[in-house]
Amino acid sequence: MILVTGGAGFIGSNFVLDWLENGATGDEPVVNLDALTYAGNLRNLAALQDDPRHIFVRGDICDRALVDQLLAQHRPRAIVHFAAESHVDRSIHGPGEFMRTNVQGTFTLLESARAHWTALPEAERAAFRFHHVSTDEVYGSLKSGAPAFTETHPYEPNSPYSASKAASDHLVRAWHHTYGLPVVTTNCSNNYGPFHFPEKLIPLMIVNALAGKPLPVYGDGQQIRDWLYVKDHCSGIRAVLQGGRLGETYNIGGWNEQANIDIVKTICALLDELRPDPAGPYARLITHVTDRPGHDRRYAIDARKIERELGWRPAETFDSGIRKTVQWYLDHADWVAEVQSGGYREWVEKNYATRTT
Repeated sequence: MILVTGGAGFIGSNFVLDWLENGATGDEPVVNLDALTYAGNLRNLAALQDDPRHIFVRGDICDRALVDQLLAQHRPRAIVHFAAESHVDRSIHGPGEFMRTNVQGTFTLLESARAHWTALPEAERAAFRFHHVSTDEVYGSLKSGAPAFTETHPYEPNSPYSASKAASDHLVRAWHHTYGLPVVTTNCSNNYGPFHFPEKLIPLMIVNALAGKPLPVYGDGQQIRDWLYVKDHCSGIRAVLQGGRLGETYNIGGWNEQANIDIVKTICALLDELRPDPAGPYARLITHVTDRPGHDRRYAIDARKIERELGWRPAETFDSGIRKTVQWYLDHADWVAEVQSGGYREWVEKNYATRTT
């Protein structure tokens, strides 16, 4: 049994589905704790509705009594901690929720896990793991041509979101070195794939293009990110959970650096091929808007450590992964329509209406 936090969100739900579909882990049940905020969606987990291996609990990671109860009742051998507020633009508009969930929530989980772990019999204590899932954004911004982020790169967060995740990383490290809690941390690059909430770049471009709406690109669009297909991320987490050294950090990246404008043009070209628009090429919808404050110019992950120690590499190239992603959104228009609630539409209007072209 493992406990997954944030398992109804984008990466978390992909991880839960992948865990239960995988031959090596599929027989091990999952307790899934998620608060079902705007980005959490039980429909992501519809395939598990009647699956006894999946136990869903709606709740907040800041609720210490609930977390204590779940650990006592289910006695998981590991906690895989995805739950986080994760959108940079939202953190700029409202940083308080990011501090509460990402910092206070991680602290609450660590304290509950420490109390649970301390009371376990010796063999269970030795097997227990707390796996903290984090981001490459804690490392800050890279200049063009600079070496990619390694696990020892200094932390230089530049947004409220990345600062909150950096704080949570430091808490996890401290609970290992101070209390001996058996932790591992992974810092991933930008994920993409099925069930990605359409406020992020790739799903937003797909959804807006299909609706004939402008495709808003920040600034000159030359911000560079390393892109990781979400199912590759899931396999990387499994590898670290199984064989990662305690107290260590592992970068999980896709070896796919791409500029934002090139991502958008690739999506437009795929849609021209797979769902042509009678009005003309989708690239006609590209609209450059005012850049966001503190926008990091480049992220790049050096994922050699996880390959060297655990033999992991991503299975997807960007070309194969983005094609699968675009096709998934074309095949799941009902999912997109459901998540585009009034609240989501209000958020998009708030974020983009004041940005000039």
